[in-house]
Amino acid sequence: MRGSLRGFRKCLKLKYTRPENKTKNPPTVCGDNMKSLWLCLAWMLGMTAQAAALPVPYAFGVLNHRNLQATAAYWNPILQYVTARSGVPLELHIGRTANETTDRVAAGRLDFAYTNHLFTPKRDQLGWRVLARQNSSGIRGQVVVLSHSPVKTLQDLAGKPVAFANPYGFTGYYVPMDALLRAGVRVVPVFAGNQEAAMGQLVAEEVAAAGVNHQVMTDFAKKRGLKYRVLSESEPYYDLAVMASPRVSEADGDKVRKAFVGMEHDPEGLRVLQTAAQSLGLSKARGFAPADDRDYANYRNFLKHTLVPLNE
Repeated sequence: MRGSLRGFRKCLKLKYTRPENKTKNPPTVCGDNMKSLWLCLAWMLGMTAQAAALPVPYAFGVLNHRNLQATAAYWNPILQYVTARSGVPLELHIGRTANETTDRVAAGRLDFAYTNHLFTPKRDQLGWRVLARQNSSGIRGQVVVLSHSPVKTLQDLAGKPVAFANPYGFTGYYVPMDALLRAGVRVVPVFAGNQEAAMGQLVAEEVAAAGVNHQVMTDFAKKRGLKYRVLSESEPYYDLAVMASPRVSEADGDKVRKAFVGMEHDPEGLRVLQTAAQSLGLSKARGFAPADDRDYANYRNFLKHTLVPLNE
């Protein structure tokens, strides 16, 4: 736009002539200048139409299990690929914490999201739909301690500080906290902001244990050579879902679904997934599988019956 304004000012450098009789009549614009003025106006209208034709990208939110830099390094190449393959422009949006990203969803500020925070009874009513999921064997909620910890059972954690990612987390809060409450154990929850931050508090021995997503914990431990023990583990749940808000058309949603699901079957898409995995130090690329709302029925069932008060 700034360049357009400069061009328009240049166009408007018109020449004026006074009649030779030097009367007090106002100056007139000569014919050539009038033609130039019309050309400038036509040029500006063309520039405005071109700008209006550029599609506004959809805001794609990602639930950040890791710090912002690591999350962006992983997701930006994936969204660039999906945008190119689908023709649906996507732009990465990340909150400072995972719960901030979820709050943006609830406030209607995002169009797509990679999340598993939208299956509580209240958020379920927002009308978001599942398009795809990460292609994995599923995720489990765990309560873990360091290998040398004196803690042997959940009961040993009574009254002790336990780290969790955030108060909206599914496998990173609700599932492990539910296991503790069902065992009759009350702990002091410490919310670290994201999964890896909670694990960092465990490593620093600032807490006695951590409630974690087993997949993120496994990746974290491999990178750091960390040894830990599992005190409690849940049933498997499908991994996080790629979801679309109700205002995203069915056509655009289908295009985005096909691009995600096709990534690992396309050489260029597989290369992008491998590069993304390497940015996190993962040994294997993780693609996406088709999914729909029915795949997340056990999430909804758990959240209806959990002993943990829901943060909605």
